[in-house]
Amino acid sequence: MRRRSLLIAVPTGLVALAGCGDDESGSSGASDSASPSPSGSASVPAPKIVDGPLPAITAGAKFGEKPTVAKGSGDPSKDLAVKTVIAGSGTTVAENDYIQANYLGQIWDTAKVFDNSYDRKTPLLIQLASGSIIDGWRYGLTGKKTGSRVQLAVPPTWGYGKEGYAEGGIKGTDTLVFVVDLVESFNAKSSAKGTDVAQDNVDLPKVGTNTDGKAPSVEVPKSAAPTKLVANYVIEGDGDEVAAENTVLVQYKGVLWDTGKEFDSTYGRKALTSFSLQQVVKGWSQGLTGKKVGSRVLIVVPPDLGYGDSPPAGSGIKKDSTLVFTVDILAKM
Repeated sequence: MRRRSLLIAVPTGLVALAGCGDDESGSSGASDSASPSPSGSASVPAPKIVDGPLPAITAGAKFGEKPTVAKGSGDPSKDLAVKTVIAGSGTTVAENDYIQANYLGQIWDTAKVFDNSYDRKTPLLIQLASGSIIDGWRYGLTGKKTGSRVQLAVPPTWGYGKEGYAEGGIKGTDTLVFVVDLVESFNAKSSAKGTDVAQDNVDLPKVGTNTDGKAPSVEVPKSAAPTKLVANYVIEGDGDEVAAENTVLVQYKGVLWDTGKEFDSTYGRKALTSFSLQQVVKGWSQGLTGKKVGSRVLIVVPPDLGYGDSPPAGSGIKKDSTLVFTVDILAKM
């Protein structure tokens, strides 16, 4: 099974969409092995950011290539060392944004590589937020532009602390060296990108096609709700298809078929969400599987693929409700 990155904790999932019988904690990360909690303690001060020292990148110098990094020379800085190796021209990354990035991490003293995404051929998808990722990344990558390659030397204070991370071979005294290729970033204003698809079935809800980061409209018809799952493109993107085992990053809005009343929305919270398709209601996992990244999808979920007679307490969803969602698939991992 694919091992998770050592950088992150198991992310909090989308509680409202957890399927019946899922872990009550709402965790939706596709965790194949234990991941350490990051150093996001309020007691840890913000680091001073310095230019170095940083070990040389000796091979794989282009953006997107797996790098080879020399062993650290002498003592590392006790501050956070950050260097933009390749300056990109894309979007500036802000704290609490989600990023998609390739990276390699190794230990300063030994040059032992403890993790890298290049061999997995799958970029990391993670939020630059306290409690989601080690503080060295949170502070070191904020303000950088997508398309950039950034090198960091992260002391224990902003890595895994005095405890280290034994499973990854990281001691509590180890400074960690990273090379990070920032591929994309996403925030609460991100939307689908693609080609509008005709919505010509009058018996199905009609979804707005605005891509300004605001919630699209959802107009539910007066006709009877369908008894089978509907999963149609509203906007068709040109990204890779989503697989059943993927974790996805989305914007979404959910309304009730009977009343058109909204019961959940990332737009209202001004916060994106990511989750594994293996840990949501069947209507979502089946409806998004095979759809392309960048798309907006209308999903109509009949009760047997939603919550049936056991809707979440306090959700405003009645038993045997048909649910209507508009979902923007921003990224996958």
